[in-house]
Amino acid sequence: MAVKQQQATLAGGCFWCIESAFNQVHGVIDAEPGYAGGQTENPSYEAVCTGQTGHAEVVRINYDPEQISFRQILEIFFALHDPTQLNRQGNDIGTQYRSAVFFHNDEQRQAAEAIIAEINAEQIYGDNPVVTLIEPLSSYYAAEEYHRDYFARNPENQYCQAVVSPKLAKFRKTFAAKLKP
Repeated sequence: MAVKQQQATLAGGCFWCIESAFNQVHGVIDAEPGYAGGQTENPSYEAVCTGQTGHAEVVRINYDPEQISFRQILEIFFALHDPTQLNRQGNDIGTQYRSAVFFHNDEQRQAAEAIIAEINAEQIYGDNPVVTLIEPLSSYYAAEEYHRDYFARNPENQYCQAVVSPKLAKFRKTFAAKLKP
């Protein structure tokens, strides 16, 4: 019997971090880096990096909803980045690094609104409100092939060592029970 998969499209800073983490999660079939939320058709990485295309670096997650819920995906997503930083994650600055949930249907929109309201009500980030945008997915473009599994193929890269490795170490510890064997 075929798996009835669903998709989530999330932006939380550099897509190398988000993709690498989600590809380790039980129930995730595939996580792919790409671009969404902009006005330019078929944007290149170089164009997106200028901030002029309007796109964010995103990860499209194909998942089995019988093994992991969209809510659980959002819980992991909000733990992987700082959703209170506007148009940046650490030293990665620009609208291409914004925090966003590009929803595929009304259920996803409602789930995103609910979890953001909970995070803000519980003041998980203190007095800093979540600035994650919630918008419909209008288009998605896969990133260039060299971005796929970037961290796995380039663990010695300076950026990967300084930024991705520490995030993934924390992620693996926090979500150990949700990782693939």
